[in-house]
Amino acid sequence: MGFKRGIQRLGILCFVGLTALQAASRPQSKLSLKSASALVLDQTTGQALIEKQAGAIQPIASLTKLMTAMVLLDARLDPQEMLTITRDDMDMLRHSKSRLPVGTHLPREQALLLALLASENRAAHALGRTFPGGLSAFVEAMNAKAKTLGLEAARFEDPTGLSAGNVATAHDLARIMEAAYRYPEIRDFTTRPETTIQSGRRSIQFPNTNALVRSPRWNIGLSKTGYIEEAGRCLVMQAMLANRPVLIVLLDSWGKYSRLGDANRIKSWLEAKLGSKG
Repeated sequence: MGFKRGIQRLGILCFVGLTALQAASRPQSKLSLKSASALVLDQTTGQALIEKQAGAIQPIASLTKLMTAMVLLDARLDPQEMLTITRDDMDMLRHSKSRLPVGTHLPREQALLLALLASENRAAHALGRTFPGGLSAFVEAMNAKAKTLGLEAARFEDPTGLSAGNVATAHDLARIMEAAYRYPEIRDFTTRPETTIQSGRRSIQFPNTNALVRSPRWNIGLSKTGYIEEAGRCLVMQAMLANRPVLIVLLDSWGKYSRLGDANRIKSWLEAKLGSKG
């Protein structure tokens, strides 16, 4: 009887071990994300691969600047026209810091680069302020653009994203990304690792606010980060994952590195689930 029990016990252990090994080789059935709202779409088919509270209307912070860029580029203003950063471009709402000094002269195109790559609020504000008709006309154009894109919840109050009144859903942001991806300048400017400008005699270096664009593990075609207290930390990207183009939206992640962690978790999960890397 003891011998039989031993054989049975050994069989059970072997079965448990085999089951554990099989489970380890399969992708996890659930994906735990720190972001309050998330959406991953197959860019080719529009299929939702991952979805979490994607219909919630939330402040979007500097993700706003993708809309700012599209409105500006649609207007076909002279990209080489020189703009001047003035005191009017300073953040008087949240008193956020800027590395772009008042008095800096720069071409409109470079202001757009800084707004997208480094999320420079003074640059974004200057783009709206110098728009034909001024800031109010620019914001009106932003909301008109939102309507043409069929955005259901998106509303804009300023070109920087400092206003908590700039809101959208994850589904809206996927549409914004899809539209923004058609602009070569936006794809280029949002994915450069860094840029340097000359302000007087000073050279000022601006790194991309999304560290993942500098990672060899990622193939990113469009990127934008955002943060204000009401919005939490946000991130949108177009990227190649599992050999397919996807749109990633991560909203309201409160940990400093949680949005990057979520992006990496999504990458690993999808590559395991779909059985290939890209």
